[in-house]
Amino acid sequence: MSVSTAVADTDVETPRRSRTARFALILGGLTAFGPLSIDMYLPALPVMGGDLHTTDALLQLTLAVFLVGLGVGQLIAGPLSDSWGRRRPLLVGIGIFTVASVVAALSPSVEALIAARAVQAFGAAAGMVVARASVRDLFAGPAMARFFSMLMLVVGLAPILAPVIGGQLLEWTSWRGIFVVLSAFGGLILVIAAAALPETLPTDHRRPAGVGRIVRTYRDLLRDRVFLGYTLTVGLAFAAMFTYISGSSFVLQDLYGLSPSEYSLAFGLNGVGLVATTQVNGRLVGRFAPRSLLRTGVLGITGGAAAMAAGVALGFGLAGVLVPLFVVVSSVGLVMPNATSLALSDHPHTAGSASALLGVVQFLVGGSASPLVGLVGGDSALPMAVIMVAAGIASITAFTVLTRPRTPAAG
Repeated sequence: MSVSTAVADTDVETPRRSRTARFALILGGLTAFGPLSIDMYLPALPVMGGDLHTTDALLQLTLAVFLVGLGVGQLIAGPLSDSWGRRRPLLVGIGIFTVASVVAALSPSVEALIAARAVQAFGAAAGMVVARASVRDLFAGPAMARFFSMLMLVVGLAPILAPVIGGQLLEWTSWRGIFVVLSAFGGLILVIAAAALPETLPTDHRRPAGVGRIVRTYRDLLRDRVFLGYTLTVGLAFAAMFTYISGSSFVLQDLYGLSPSEYSLAFGLNGVGLVATTQVNGRLVGRFAPRSLLRTGVLGITGGAAAMAAGVALGFGLAGVLVPLFVVVSSVGLVMPNATSLALSDHPHTAGSASALLGVVQFLVGGSASPLVGLVGGDSALPMAVIMVAAGIASITAFTVLTRPRTPAAG
């Protein structure tokens, strides 16, 4: 189904390119819930410990529980969006996110903050799963991979701007003000989505949301070797990414002496690399097979992480950490759009559930890797690099073993 067919009844006179750009902006804003909620408060982590009288491990748990909740929440939002359409679960989820952000800003203890972050993640999950499913409703084949690359242009601004905004907010307010800004963002997106995002799933394409049917759908998806392979490939790449996200603030600020604003700049430059790579990917799709581009990205993650481990072990200093990290983060720009497109391409009638399971694996695997940085020790950057190398090798293995093209049946 093309985007022009999907929205022709609602916006006949709008030029196709303007309509596509509008969808990219709206869906990109929905997908940005996760990156903004993860990245904006990273510069505040070192100072939050004193304010909440807690440890670094518990503070990193506020990140890990959000990642896990973001994954699990999609298991609920995905099937509901296949049954009720995309809009209703989306609007409810955005409302939950907004309220939970207010509660997080008012949290008196780290335990209360952890609980608020879990609820916040469930709300954010609806935006992310509906955005991917809507793209599958509208596009197929290479066009879907190109649109996911366009979507990443919008989404990529979140990790660039979020830590910069968070660092600037800390100049005149506390970490609580960061969650106030997140609640305001949620309210704004709720108004825009309610007014400007049409329903992309026709009524006759919807499926009943009974528990038995949902279980069977997830079972069938998990039994699909190729779908599972692409899902694990991107999930393990996310593990390397989230290891960087959860550990970089402590490594770069505590060990290498960067200020919050300098750390925000370094984080933002990596985001620029991510955005640039996704846009290059969008131009290369069609000239090169998405599988080839995906393989290049996974190898880039693993190679960059290995170079970082070697640089730390050999004492190359700050440059030995920052340059390889740039390679790792930029390589994710080749993994995300291609792996997502390839995973969803064979499941047009269960796009919401497939999108949900894709997100669950991504964030469960990513969330499980994040606390490892704090547990294995914080006096060196080497543990973070080793965990990223292990995630990259596992991602290559899943891609190589599980995603081999299916052999056509005889006759």
